[in-house]
Amino acid sequence: MQTPLLPLTLVAALVSANVLAAPVKLRLLETSDIHMNLVNYDYYQDKTTDEFGLAKTISLIKAARAESPNSVLIDNGDLLQGSPMGDLVARIKPLKAGETHPAYRVMNALAYDAGNLGNHEFNFGLPFLMRSLKGAAFPVVSANVVQANTGKPLRPPYVLLKRTLKDEDGKPQRLTIGVIGFVPPQIMQWDKANLEGRVRTLDIVETARRYVPEMRRKGADLVVAVAHSGFEKGETPRFAENSVAGLAEVPGIDALLFGHAHAEFPSAAFADYPKVDVGRGTINRVPAVMPGRWGDHLGLVDLTLDRVNGKWAVTDRQASLRPIYDRKAKKAIVPADPMVMALVGHTHEDTLAYVRAQVAETAAPVYSYFAQVADDPSVQIVSQAQLWYARNAVRGTEYETLPLLSAAAPFKAGGRQGWSYYTDIAPGPLAIKHLADLYIYPNTLKVVKVSGRTVREWLEMSAGQFNRIDPKGPAAQALINPDFRSYNFDTIDGVNYQVDVTQPARYDLNGKLVAPDSHRIVNLTYNGQPIDENASFLVVTNNYRAAGGGNFPGLSGKEIVVDAPDENREALARYLASEKRVNPSRDNNWRILPVPGISLRFATGAGALAHLSRHPEYRLVKENGDGSVTLELAQ
Repeated sequence: MQTPLLPLTLVAALVSANVLAAPVKLRLLETSDIHMNLVNYDYYQDKTTDEFGLAKTISLIKAARAESPNSVLIDNGDLLQGSPMGDLVARIKPLKAGETHPAYRVMNALAYDAGNLGNHEFNFGLPFLMRSLKGAAFPVVSANVVQANTGKPLRPPYVLLKRTLKDEDGKPQRLTIGVIGFVPPQIMQWDKANLEGRVRTLDIVETARRYVPEMRRKGADLVVAVAHSGFEKGETPRFAENSVAGLAEVPGIDALLFGHAHAEFPSAAFADYPKVDVGRGTINRVPAVMPGRWGDHLGLVDLTLDRVNGKWAVTDRQASLRPIYDRKAKKAIVPADPMVMALVGHTHEDTLAYVRAQVAETAAPVYSYFAQVADDPSVQIVSQAQLWYARNAVRGTEYETLPLLSAAAPFKAGGRQGWSYYTDIAPGPLAIKHLADLYIYPNTLKVVKVSGRTVREWLEMSAGQFNRIDPKGPAAQALINPDFRSYNFDTIDGVNYQVDVTQPARYDLNGKLVAPDSHRIVNLTYNGQPIDENASFLVVTNNYRAAGGGNFPGLSGKEIVVDAPDENREALARYLASEKRVNPSRDNNWRILPVPGISLRFATGAGALAHLSRHPEYRLVKENGDGSVTLELAQ
C-alpha cells in the first residue's frame, strides 16, 4: 500500500523547523561576587574608583547586549554582603518588609534573567536573605541547599527560561534555557549559627547529576550551570568547596558560569590546568567563565546552536572576559553608568554618613602591608579588641582564671584583590569606615577552650602560608604561597613564637596532616615558659574559625564556651570607644627566623615604603612598577 503524501506546505514547514533552521547565536553574560559594590566607590578610602563597581560593569553589559540580538544576563551571588553599603542595609538601617534591596533595585532595572546564591548571602541570616529575595524581579536559584526538616530545596533548584531568539536568518526560534545554581556546602560551617537546624547542604556534583537530566526531560534545550564555586586541580572530593572541575564532567551541562574564588577565567593563570583550553575558554570542552570580583570584569560565553537530529545542540563556543580597567595603563576603559546613582544614590549618601562617623583616635598609623610576614598593627588592634571583649565576657564565670589568647588574621593583604588592597590608616581620627577596613566580614565573636597542644597545631596550620625554604637552594626564594588565603593566616597574641620556614608545612591547605614529623613553630612560650601542651587555654576568635572554617586542627564548633552574638567589628567599635585614643603598635610576639645566606622575599603594595622604617627587619629589593614592591628579610 502506498504511503499517502503529506501536503507540500506541511513538508516545507517541517524541513524549515527541523532541518534547515539557521543557527542561533546566544550570548551568556555573567556578573559574580559584586559584594555590594554597586557604586564605583571605595568606602574605606572614601573616594571614587575606576577599578571596581557594578556601575562600571553596566557599561560593558549594555555594550555586549548591543552586539548580540540574543543574550541572557545572570548573577552568580555574593551580592548582598561585602561593603559598608551591605552592612547599612542589613544592620544599620535594616531593610523593611516590602522594600526592595538596593542590589535588586539595580538588577531589576537591568532586567537580569536569573541569579544564584553565594555563600555570603547567608551572612546576615535567613530572615534577612528571604526578605531581600522578595524584591528580586527575576528567579534566584540554588540546588544544593535544602530545608533541614523536610529536605525540600530552600530555593527553586533551577529555572527553565523560555525565550524567543532570532536565528541567523532573522527568524524567531523558541528555546528553553535551563539555569541551575550551586553554593559551597561549607556554608554550614561558615554560618553555622545562622543555618544549623534550619537548612543542610548537598554535594554540588551529585546534585548536578540528579537535576540536569530532569531539566532535559522537562524541555531544556540548553543547560547553564551557575556555580558559586572555584576551580582547583586534582580530583574533586565529595562536598568539595571548589567543584568546577567535577561539574565540567557532568553530562548535559552546556556552559559553566562560576565564581567565589575572585579569580579570572579564562586567563593564563589556568593554562596548565587539566582539560583547559584557555584560547577557547573551556574546561573539558565546556565553555566556562569566572569574572573576577566586585564587577571588575564581565564574563561572556558565546554559543552557536544548530538543529542536530531534531534538537538544538551547541556546535561552537567561546568564553571570554571584558575588564572595566586597564591595569597596565592604569586607566578606566568604560565610564560609570549613571543609572546606579539614580536608583541608589540616597543609600550611597546614607552609607557615606555612616562610614564617616568618628569612633576614636589612633596615635600611630595602622596598615597591613607586612601582615603576612611580621607582627602587624592592623591585626594587633583587632586582637586587643577581642581580648578586651572576652575578658568582660568570662568575668565571673568558671573560665575567668584560664589563660586568654586572641587569634586574628589579615583580611586586606593584596594578592588576588590587587596591590591597592591593604589597610592604610593615618594617625588621627578613627571612623566607622576604618573599622570596616580593619574587619571587613560580619563575623561574630566566639571564645573556644582548647589545649596548649591545639594552640601549637593552630599555629602550625597558619604557618602553611609559607613556602618551604631550601637552605642550599637559590640565593633568593619567595616566602609566601599565593594559594594560601590571608584570612587563614591566624597569628595568636598572648604567646610568643618563631617560624622556621626551612621545615615542610605540617598541614596542607585543606588541613590534612602531611608532615607529622615537621614543626615550623619553634620556641612557643606562654609567660616566658615553654607552653604546657596539656594545659587549657581560652582563645578568642570568630565564628568562621571556631566552627571549623579553614579546616584548622582541633576546631569543630564543639570547643566554643562563649557564643557571643556580637560581631567582632562591634567589639572593635566598643573597645575603641572605651579607649578613645589608642596606640596600635605591634608587640613583636612572633617572627620568621632568617635563613643564613638566603634572601627571603615577598611582594606587597608600594604603600609599604612609607612604613618601612617601622620594620627594620625588612629592606627594599626593588619597586616592580605595577603598584607592588619586593622586600626581603634582613640577615
